[in-house]
Amino acid sequence: MAMWNPLAAVAQPQPSAAWQAPTENERKLYEAKARGDWVGYFDVLADCDLFISMSRWEADGPDTGPPMSYWSPVVGRWCEVVLTEGVLPAPAPDPVFGLISLGDFAESWGNDERWLAVNPGTPCEAYFPPNPGLWKAHADRGKGSDVQRGTLRTLWVGAPLQGPVAHGLGCGALMNVANGALWNAMGTHGNGYFLERKSLEQWWGVTDRSSWQGALDGLLKGRGVRGPWEFVLEVRSSLSQQFGGQVDPALWRETAEKALLHSAAERGGTVSDAEVAGVKQLIGRITRYEGRFRADGILAANGRVRSALAWDYGRASCMARWGVGARFTDIPEAEQAVLHVSRLSKMTYNSWEEFAAGYILGRCLHFDDEQFGHWYTQMLHAHQVLATHAESPWRTVSWA
Repeated sequence: MAMWNPLAAVAQPQPSAAWQAPTENERKLYEAKARGDWVGYFDVLADCDLFISMSRWEADGPDTGPPMSYWSPVVGRWCEVVLTEGVLPAPAPDPVFGLISLGDFAESWGNDERWLAVNPGTPCEAYFPPNPGLWKAHADRGKGSDVQRGTLRTLWVGAPLQGPVAHGLGCGALMNVANGALWNAMGTHGNGYFLERKSLEQWWGVTDRSSWQGALDGLLKGRGVRGPWEFVLEVRSSLSQQFGGQVDPALWRETAEKALLHSAAERGGTVSDAEVAGVKQLIGRITRYEGRFRADGILAANGRVRSALAWDYGRASCMARWGVGARFTDIPEAEQAVLHVSRLSKMTYNSWEEFAAGYILGRCLHFDDEQFGHWYTQMLHAHQVLATHAESPWRTVSWA
């Protein structure tokens, strides 16, 4: 039986008056425990991401094996431990943590005589004799951790709330709000070791440290933002500086065509009619998106998108953290990448508002195809949350 001492990993109990819960979930657990409301305690667990520990060797093997056990001096029993996100230790090469829901945890329990230990060693800890049927009932009537999607979640303890690292993490906040992830957790386990690796492979083709570095480098260099997007936006910026104020779309199309032809002639090449038509069509798409952005409050009445590079920079901020969760990098290296994101973003944009509009435009040009569907509405909701929430980095972290 593998033995693991969570007291070496998580915060030690502190006097209740001095304890700052790391996230909203631990605060709710602590309050339920303080009132003796164990029904409420399990209702909170039902809507949390829960994590179980295992050795890296077992995690990378063909069979993951059982989670590590812990002998609790509190109840004098062997316990199976689950941790909520806020009390997880900083990611290290070993052990790793897998994500599990309360329902799946209950279904996998079997006839085990061990007790359940929740967040041992913290003021919100609790211990329970085996009762998987009761735990499953709570899970069935709960909403699950998906209830966290579309919300701004902050790590209140042990994470940056101000300064350059917080700024770089804030550049990934639109995606993190959409996913229900802690926006400022530099050392994050994300969705757990297995799901972080699976998602990176599925969406990015990332399977090891080398491919993770390649993906991150491409985002930091803006390679995911298509050349025509930046070309037409730069043409408009030049016209705006030349003539001042708004740029008529007809003039924008005409100037973009001339610039395209001139650039090709300088290289000794030609431009097809299809390429010219594509650029003009792109200008129309951007114009219509910006009109919708103004109507929905993403852009000011006379606002325009400066650049779509935020789409890559915001994803680079997230990629750095995903690499930590998947164990393709460590926190210091990821932090340097996040700082680079902050510098690049400040060089390109003048405010959170400009950055957000650029990010959302890039996402929509890549995925949405003027459907104004999920790819847009998810970002619109995240934008509204970040623009109004008191703990939003857009309101608490200076852009300058």
